[in-house]
Amino acid sequence: MTDREIIQGLIARDNRVTAEFFFDKCRPLFISIIKKVFDYEVEYDEMVNELYVYLMENDAVKLRNFEYRSSVYQWLKVLTIRFFILKREQLIEDVSRETPYGRDQTEADSETDMTAAGDMERLFNSMPNTRYVHVIRRLVIEGRKPEELAHEMNITTANLYNIKRRAMAQLLCVALNDIQKYGK
Repeated sequence: MTDREIIQGLIARDNRVTAEFFFDKCRPLFISIIKKVFDYEVEYDEMVNELYVYLMENDAVKLRNFEYRSSVYQWLKVLTIRFFILKREQLIEDVSRETPYGRDQTEADSETDMTAAGDMERLFNSMPNTRYVHVIRRLVIEGRKPEELAHEMNITTANLYNIKRRAMAQLLCVALNDIQKYGK
């Protein structure tokens, strides 16, 4: 495909062009940029989805403004680096060691609660993606509204639901490994 065909296909929201471009042709480029920009693990699909939403904002104005003075890949490389650096600065990492039941609880109601809180913390500490832990804490444990958390994290609500789905999947994997490790 030519650069013009790629841009026109993306603007037209052609699923074949979009999938081939973002998840095949640009994959090595995006992986390289992600590794250079982020010093912690981020999900490829999540970052590419956010980049796609960014490119398609305001009737794909960024794509429409591409002037073909360089290759679409060179233009996208510069745009992606800038976008990912902004995202990195906006990401909220939960670095607290707060118990999953909140700050207000000064002592556990029972031995079972203490064990459950300890188990949750051990699972959270085993999760490689701290952003996932943050989303689970805020949405599931604290009961925050998805719209509020999405706004706070500067992402769309739809993307927050995707993050939550992946976070719960990662928590499940960590829990299953924990069961094998401790034989519970």
